[in-house]
Amino acid sequence: MTFKSLGLSDALLKAVRKKGYTEPSIIQEKVIPLILEGKDVLASAQTGTGKTAGFTLPMLQILTEHSRWKRRPLRALVLTPTRELAAQVYNNVREYGEFLDIRSTVIFGGVNQKPQVKTLRNGVDILVATPGRLLDLENQKALSLARIEILVLDEADRMLDMGFLRDIKKILALMPKKRQNLLFSATFSKEIKKLAGGILHHPVLVEATPEYLTAEKVDQKIYRVNKSKKTALLIKLISEGNWEQVLVFTRTKHGANKLCKKLLGSGITAAAIHGNKSQSARTKALAGFKKREVRVLVATDIAARGLDIPLLPHVVNFELPNISEDYVHRIGRTGRAGASGQAISLVSHEEKDYLKDIEKLLEQKLLSEVVEGFEPSDQSEDQNKNSKKSHFKKSKRKRGNRNYNRRSNRR
Repeated sequence: MTFKSLGLSDALLKAVRKKGYTEPSIIQEKVIPLILEGKDVLASAQTGTGKTAGFTLPMLQILTEHSRWKRRPLRALVLTPTRELAAQVYNNVREYGEFLDIRSTVIFGGVNQKPQVKTLRNGVDILVATPGRLLDLENQKALSLARIEILVLDEADRMLDMGFLRDIKKILALMPKKRQNLLFSATFSKEIKKLAGGILHHPVLVEATPEYLTAEKVDQKIYRVNKSKKTALLIKLISEGNWEQVLVFTRTKHGANKLCKKLLGSGITAAAIHGNKSQSARTKALAGFKKREVRVLVATDIAARGLDIPLLPHVVNFELPNISEDYVHRIGRTGRAGASGQAISLVSHEEKDYLKDIEKLLEQKLLSEVVEGFEPSDQSEDQNKNSKKSHFKKSKRKRGNRNYNRRSNRR
């Protein structure tokens, strides 16, 4: 299968060649012809499968073939859950549309809106946006969705997780009912099917190879360790392994900041990226990581969604996610494009149930190891602390009783 056989124009084929791609991925093979036919599509595809090009290429071709406006109203809208993913999708639109007469832009919060408004008023065919900023600018009459022909909801499952359902419904009400709809999601949950049912018209269901099957290409390793020793073990692994580029996942923003501070204190260059960071800080951190000026990028799941980091050698789960599918998304950051990659998880006793859920999803038992000097205790540290506290109280009570008895005897 070639990109040409999918029915793409010469201008798009030229852009694809310039990007260095020769054969379409599975998701691209399946969705590109369907989108070119004008069908609504509900697709299951994860980050790293080539889904962005899967909807970007046919969208560009459709808009070019049916250009009938003297001015440039917004004709296509791509909604994404995060700023990073929005920026990534926009870069793809710009690169694949290099040899076409198509204008595009991206808007998201956390940055000055004036340049975004100025670009929109000059006329744009394709808009990539996060829901919040889109509604803000629409309320200010800086843009209109009245002539949208194609709507793409990218990573729809994550948008629902982040609480964007109400915003999505408001946005849908601002668009013409007659349009082509493309919905991409990592999973087909009940919520996603319900959302799709209210948006898509006679959709074609497309499923690419589940990411948990491709996870087999990644060297996965579990290190069992007490929670209090995770940071020291991570520093040891990075230093002694001479790892130069490491993406580390934490569950919380506070955890990301705390770990980043400790890494910097040990002489390892690190930066944190999460929802509380400004857009400029997140962009700077990612740029430094890609240039290898920053050795470790510490991220939360939501912030890391959509990050495009090619040939990443190491991913570390400092804390296991409580949603097993998120583990698959995390380790999918490494081992891409045939390159070798390693995913390491530091697992404490408290996380044993999360590990069981992950192994159930992967349908395999993950190899566990113990590093000398970091041997875990059999029970959780919290249990040990509680045990010590209760023992202390019990001892104190006994001593108190003995003292009372002594005083009674003296009387």
